[in-house]
Amino acid sequence: MARIVIQPSGKEVECKGNDTVLMALEKAGYALPNNCRAGACGECKVKVLSGQYDQGMVLDMALTAEERREGCGLMCMAKPISDEMVIEWGTADARPKLFPPREGALFVVVDRRELAARVVELSLRPVGQPIRYWPGQYVTLGDERADIPPRAYSISNAPRPDGEIVLQVALAEDGVTSRWVHESLHIGDSVKVNGAYGTFIGDPSAETPVLCLAAGTGLAPILDLAEAALRRGYKKRVDLVFSARTAEDVYSQGIMAWWRAKHRNFDYKITLTREEREGYLHGRIDTLLPSLYPDLSQHSLFIAGSPEFVDACVAAAKALGAQDELIHKEGFFQQQQAMATDGHRS
Repeated sequence: MARIVIQPSGKEVECKGNDTVLMALEKAGYALPNNCRAGACGECKVKVLSGQYDQGMVLDMALTAEERREGCGLMCMAKPISDEMVIEWGTADARPKLFPPREGALFVVVDRRELAARVVELSLRPVGQPIRYWPGQYVTLGDERADIPPRAYSISNAPRPDGEIVLQVALAEDGVTSRWVHESLHIGDSVKVNGAYGTFIGDPSAETPVLCLAAGTGLAPILDLAEAALRRGYKKRVDLVFSARTAEDVYSQGIMAWWRAKHRNFDYKITLTREEREGYLHGRIDTLLPSLYPDLSQHSLFIAGSPEFVDACVAAAKALGAQDELIHKEGFFQQQQAMATDGHRS
């Protein structure tokens, strides 16, 4: 068993068996940023101050040769091979934030709804102990016995006493797992779920206006975060802007309208990028942002969607004064096709 030391806090974490450093940190409750969990995106990159480790297979674009020389590594694939490994991450008062993820938790599909032309919503209820999670996190779903690879889907509902989780799954081109969900998974079926994972979580102590920006099924974690904030009586403004290609691709408008009627501090807008329709905005969120919210210097932002969508929105928000430390983003990273025929969140 190896020991992981986090500097500058000095916190220590045990790394057992065949766990990666990321897995060990998560089990101890530390919210190290991560996305693909496969050495392809670079989100979990940290500097290794001392100790030996097996880096495993990672992409050059995620960890360059220069970064390797500087002592950086990707913790989603790194496995310690020395008794102690010291990494540089976090602050002097770093505190646990995450619940340890669980593997192979048994759930039953208790409801299934067609939300939009290519989006199915699954309601999954645990057979045993519920999975504990923070709003904004995701789980993985698949069936390895049937050669259905596990893929990551954001939880779209705030935590409930009965542990039920709701997933919104978009049908992806050549997506093995998403096609299995759409065509083969039915009410009453049992599935195994892993998680929860991810660091797209809000700070419960924050007291700023909140602006949520989502595209496609990036709406799922945004709905989760918004519901949790409204349920706990958040007093500041909570605004949501959702981008869809056409009106056919719009979903969950009913719950957003209900929130607007129930909570005076909540409002939402929907924009379509490929058609003009009465009652909707038209155009990409990043181009509409200056006219909708000309000053974002005091806002907390939560942005979820494709990497391109997230990058464009972050750039637009920063141009309007948004502060780096108040920007939270979730880019649905597309894993390399060589690893599988199904992408992250697909």
